[in-house]
Amino acid sequence: MVDVKQDRVLVGEFGRAHGVRGEVRLKSYTGDPAGIIAYNPLQREDGTSIVLKGLRQVPGTHDMFVTRVEGMTSREAAEALTRVCLYVPRARLQVELEEDEFLQADIIGARVEDATGEVIGQLIAFHDFGGGDVIEIQPSAKVGRRASALLPFTKAFVPVVDVAAKRVVITSETLFSDDDDERPES
Repeated sequence: MVDVKQDRVLVGEFGRAHGVRGEVRLKSYTGDPAGIIAYNPLQREDGTSIVLKGLRQVPGTHDMFVTRVEGMTSREAAEALTRVCLYVPRARLQVELEEDEFLQADIIGARVEDATGEVIGQLIAFHDFGGGDVIEIQPSAKVGRRASALLPFTKAFVPVVDVAAKRVVITSETLFSDDDDERPES
């Protein structure tokens, strides 16, 4: 079985239906948010194609649009797209990256090391809750903790990003300490 997610980059995600004629909200994750339409056809998580038909920017936002999807003409069809992620094959991206630039997709899955070089986990996701990028780190088995941890994705906390070796180095030595698991008694 072929992994259809392999070598793909997440470029957008559908939100809720808009109106009764099949329009749907779309959050774009591309550098130029309106440029997402240039990547048609896009792919769902299962690899099936989706073609966007026009974009209208949602007032007051820079990365949220209302769009139509080819073949969808009803609110019910649009509602079925809620939370559907859209991908583009990595090979189709025409991105010129500077020396210190990379795509988030290029380091998801990277091993996470502390300053001594000890592997402490794996970078499993990027999040943006409004205050900048945050990485989610799943601890390695030898750390002995099951819950993942969040860390600001800044040079202060992540001074080394080695895309070629698929590794990052973090400076937070207390990331998976037992101290944060202890709660004061009431």
